[in-house]
Amino acid sequence: MRKTLSQQEIATIQTTRVEASTGHIHLTTLLAHSSGEWISSDWPVCAARDVEAPHRMGAALTYARRYALFALVGIAGEDDLDAPDAVAGPLPAGPQAAPGTPPKPAKGVLNRAPLLGPPQSAELRDHLLHQLALLTASPDLLAWAKASLPRKNTLLEADARVVEAAYRAKLETASDRAASTAEPLATSDGNSLPSVQAADLNAEAGLQPTLPEAGLAHPKEPPRKRSKAHLLFVREQPCLVCRQTPCDAHHLKFAQARALGRKVSDEFTVPLCRTHHHELHLHGNERAWWANLQIAPLPVAQDLWAASPVHAAAEAAPLAANLGSEAAG
Repeated sequence: MRKTLSQQEIATIQTTRVEASTGHIHLTTLLAHSSGEWISSDWPVCAARDVEAPHRMGAALTYARRYALFALVGIAGEDDLDAPDAVAGPLPAGPQAAPGTPPKPAKGVLNRAPLLGPPQSAELRDHLLHQLALLTASPDLLAWAKASLPRKNTLLEADARVVEAAYRAKLETASDRAASTAEPLATSDGNSLPSVQAADLNAEAGLQPTLPEAGLAHPKEPPRKRSKAHLLFVREQPCLVCRQTPCDAHHLKFAQARALGRKVSDEFTVPLCRTHHHELHLHGNERAWWANLQIAPLPVAQDLWAASPVHAAAEAAPLAANLGSEAAG
């Protein structure tokens, strides 16, 4: 900035002074042109007592010089949060804690409840398992999980694993029961779609990876595959509804169990144009939306994953390695 101003024959002068009446340090910024014209500004920076903290006063003056110059030349500088507490002024004195009370955790520090002792943990574990045994529907299980998570986090690790394993088993049982008793969804004209729904459910069951039997071990979630090459391959396909291109790679949310902040595996993606992709998200009930269109998306996702170029790349890698070893030999 100073180089640009000097090319226009403009000099910058910044000085500081102490205002005796208020006890504040002021910054004076002056822009002077070679013609003799000038403009200046006066800005109170900090209290004179801040000289006892040179680092704080120096940071305040540095920021004041920068912002005063920005204001005089009429430009907006980038947000600079290197030292946000340096110019915020002294913190107000808060109420003093009573002697013997535990100090409050600082901001940004996890405030987690302390773990229970072995007898209390076992008692709470049995109580949670009893509540869990009374639930059957998936919505009730999800509501129970949200309400009971803080109490579960106070259990000892062994007790917490028992509750988590029981919850997962209960959730899988509820999902299997809902799938076996699912009725055909109705279309907009009132007709049922038993064939589409049956194909959808069969394909979903076929695409779900098989969980290994781990006895009483904590069950692990199947890995969620990620492949940018497969998503690009899906985007190149025509829309399942209108056959138009280009398309978005839509993840079928009902293909896998919900996970906090994680999408379903990339193998459960189908092409949708931007219009129908937006319409699907506005509809809310994804299964009903596909059923009303008489489209079974899971078999399509299975076919696309089988034809995806990611498999050809995976097969070509060991072949190239074998050819390279033979050539070296």
